[in-house]
Amino acid sequence: MEWTDIQITVPHPYAETAEAIATMVSNGGIYIEDYSDLEEQAWEIAHVDLIEQELLDQPRDIVKVHMYLAPDENPAEILPLFKERLDAAGIPYELTTAGVEQEDWQNAWKKYYHAMDIGKRLAIVPGWEEYETDRMVITMDPGMAFGTGTHETTSLCLEVLDERVRGGERVLDIGTGSGILAIAALRLGAACAEGVDIDPMCVRTAGENALRNGVQDRFTVLVGDLSDKASGVYNIITANIVAAAILSLAPHVPALMAPGAVFVASGIIDTRKEEVLAGLRGAGLDPFEVREKRGWVCIVCRKKEG
Repeated sequence: MEWTDIQITVPHPYAETAEAIATMVSNGGIYIEDYSDLEEQAWEIAHVDLIEQELLDQPRDIVKVHMYLAPDENPAEILPLFKERLDAAGIPYELTTAGVEQEDWQNAWKKYYHAMDIGKRLAIVPGWEEYETDRMVITMDPGMAFGTGTHETTSLCLEVLDERVRGGERVLDIGTGSGILAIAALRLGAACAEGVDIDPMCVRTAGENALRNGVQDRFTVLVGDLSDKASGVYNIITANIVAAAILSLAPHVPALMAPGAVFVASGIIDTRKEEVLAGLRGAGLDPFEVREKRGWVCIVCRKKEG
């Protein structure tokens, strides 16, 4: 069945008004394209990923409101009403229409998310995509808890795990989000992993992703912070969060590191690299490897000797 997509493009300050008008006029679906704070939203719900450059390149100063009319609705009747209300609201706008299949608009966002290889052993694959590979597949869909692979901060961490997990490790993932880092470590051969996050929604999502990837029996996900949830010592500790959080937790990390352990800190914008390096050294850690990709930094540390 072909629906009609009425797209209204407005400057960002008028987005809420345009959405409200579309909601009043239409009985069908509403789909909003708003990329103004993409990175900020992604960090708030735990690390961007599986987002192609095409999406990151979208304009940030406009919003596109898609209003979908069902096949039995007449666009010739709806459009004049829509225009009248937009004009009455004094909104500058551009309006276009197109025919789409219902399935097309319900799944349009999926075009930005595809399978990708990371390192030498990993492949991150969305659940709706078939992907023939000899790599270790991690099935991960974008959702409320971000963490699916392509954002530089996460891919840098995954590359480190790909190189360093050899089998039998105990892993701690701080700010686990979608659980992708812990799940990847387990799929690569780690013996067990714990994920800690202050957001209950992330904890639930991480648990669901662990089940989906068959590692639920070896993955413990906990709501809370590092101070009251981590137990014992670990061979690999990951923290793909933000610079301020890394600096805050760093003093507690050395006590959690087993002999020969590494701490992988990511989510650091390059302008704060030196500040974070100094903070890690001051916390008793020895940063021995720094990886950078498109303005983001991942630092690998060992515990200082002596």
